[in-house]
Amino acid sequence: MAPAPRPRASGVLLHVTSLPSAYGIGDMGSAAREFVDFLHASGQRWWQILPLNPTEAVMGSSPYSSPSLFAGNPLLISPEALAAEGWLRLADLGGPAPDGGDRVDFEAVQAHREALLALAFERARPRLGAHQGFARFVATHGPAWLDDYACFTVLKARQGGAPWTAWPEALRRREPGALAALRRDEAPALDAVRFTQYLFFSQWAALRRHCAARGVGIIGDLPFYPCLDSADVWAHPHCFQLDPELRPTVVAGVPPDYFSATGQLWGNPVYDWEAQAKDGYSWWLSRLGHNLAWADLVRLDHFRALAAYWVVPPHEATAQGGWWVPGPGAEFLRAARARFPELPLLAEDLGLITDDVIALREDFGLPGMRVLQFGLGPDAGESTNALHNHCRASVAYTGTHDNNTSLGWFLDELGDAGRAALADYLGHMPARDDAAWAMVRLALMSPARLAVLPAQDLLGLDSRARMNTPAVPSGNWAWRLGPRDLTPALAQRLRHLCRLYGRA
Repeated sequence: MAPAPRPRASGVLLHVTSLPSAYGIGDMGSAAREFVDFLHASGQRWWQILPLNPTEAVMGSSPYSSPSLFAGNPLLISPEALAAEGWLRLADLGGPAPDGGDRVDFEAVQAHREALLALAFERARPRLGAHQGFARFVATHGPAWLDDYACFTVLKARQGGAPWTAWPEALRRREPGALAALRRDEAPALDAVRFTQYLFFSQWAALRRHCAARGVGIIGDLPFYPCLDSADVWAHPHCFQLDPELRPTVVAGVPPDYFSATGQLWGNPVYDWEAQAKDGYSWWLSRLGHNLAWADLVRLDHFRALAAYWVVPPHEATAQGGWWVPGPGAEFLRAARARFPELPLLAEDLGLITDDVIALREDFGLPGMRVLQFGLGPDAGESTNALHNHCRASVAYTGTHDNNTSLGWFLDELGDAGRAALADYLGHMPARDDAAWAMVRLALMSPARLAVLPAQDLLGLDSRARMNTPAVPSGNWAWRLGPRDLTPALAQRLRHLCRLYGRA
């Protein structure tokens, strides 16, 4: 007897920063719980987020460019929850806060949040030594990543924000004496970093419990590469292709594609897979396990790099002068499956996908991504992203965080010929006000077991609500929901379609 098919489901893509709040940025407080309640009311089983790692203004506040692949973003810590938990007083929250409008001012938010967290640490410091939860957190995460991240953060502040590659030699090389002196001289500052991370993970655990109570799972996001100026590369240089002076011999990117005619030059150091294979990919598997501990399913960004990855000489101006290098492929995924037998990964298989990438994903039973915006053009008949070519073992999207909103795509990118092709596919020309929901309906009727809908498409928003434009270094990641956008009528409309297409 054939096994019963897994149930169809759907979810919403919305990063935590995009939630409404009174403190200038979405956080893990009451608005996050209200959003989970909306998901439950609208028949959704999944909430997909972007990476939760710290962001930096100098990197455009991108969640994919972080000083740590393990740490949580302090900007997501809820001030109201800090007061409810007793770390702050309500009066502490009454001062000037960043504007709570529809765009995040990351620099203003960072200054505000750092001041509150510093105050919370000063209030907590006398009792931290006896705080069992904090002690357990440090004992669990300290040896794995927390101590390195705390040292990196404090050293970077001491060095005036300079990248670790410009630090004094003893610190660049992590000489034991230099690190011992740091731990002796900067103990309070190191504890402040550890305490902030404890607050983040405590609030995230509480939000996860609320999700579980509402039957909502989290789809996390695992960036493929770290930044060069990160605790990860500083603490584990042997995992990367660096020269004897700890400089990258090649950097990461992708060749010319849908998003950029010159490719995307990311500049991240690339992995030394041969060196990592010698210890069974222990560092990579530790970060995979870390991400699986804070999500139910993890989207593996840039999955195609496991088959082959694009490298570029470090001084090139664009990614065009690069070449392909074979990745670790099946050997790595076998090691991952041995550690995590269910392998709850979603493969981001967008861009230039070759037969070896498809074979690798299929051999390990990983669902891939099917993006309708990529499939509804003149070549829809053959496109794997077109609705009729979706397979059950995939996840259907109207668009991703890198796409325009569906309405913005319809108005600004398709052109007359593209809109005519879309109308031919749909059997009618959607009106402006119905274009986004026409795409939502297609995603929900997809054969794919899971459909994920960007919140902007549920609201029918145009390109002003776009989350990210690849290869554009500024002005991204800042869009936010309004406090009254997610209405009961919207929940009812979405739930009706999910019932109609067997996803509720």
